[in-house]
Amino acid sequence: MPRKAKPNAPGAAPDIDAMIRVDHAGEYGAVRIYEGQLAVLKGRASEATIRHMAEQEQQHLKAFDTLVNERRVRPTALEPLWRVAGFALGAATALMGEKAAFACTAAVEEAIDEHYAAQIEALGARDPALKKTVEDFRADEAAHRQTALDHGAQQAPGYRLLNQAIKTGCRVAIKLSEKI
Repeated sequence: MPRKAKPNAPGAAPDIDAMIRVDHAGEYGAVRIYEGQLAVLKGRASEATIRHMAEQEQQHLKAFDTLVNERRVRPTALEPLWRVAGFALGAATALMGEKAAFACTAAVEEAIDEHYAAQIEALGARDPALKKTVEDFRADEAAHRQTALDHGAQQAPGYRLLNQAIKTGCRVAIKLSEKI
């Protein structure tokens, strides 16, 4: 069950640069996870489904690339780490099998759904264009999670442990990317 979004203190403006920075990093990480999965699962039944989700994440990344450049937001300095970690996570879970790859997707998308929900709440009426982008991408992420569940994510060996470990890693990556 997704956690409830934490609102900002009353009257506090959200740090929009941090939002864009972390969302850019997150979409980059998602692209790399799918690249890792596709490297392992090439030719398997799940390839087309994963490729479709990867293409949507690539569109999200392009949108945040544009926002980073237009608004002159400093990207995270952790991008080299996310490049390696994202690919490794995708490849490692795919090596565990298709259901484990989908378990990874389900966990990542659940963490991102929580994150985007908190951003939407924090934005309120501020920056309607960014809010709309986050709302649209949140809907895609929820669809990816459902796709993963429909493809047997919960049947992966060690699903609960895998799910919790990946969501914890995502939450740590989010906090680090907001600041660094």
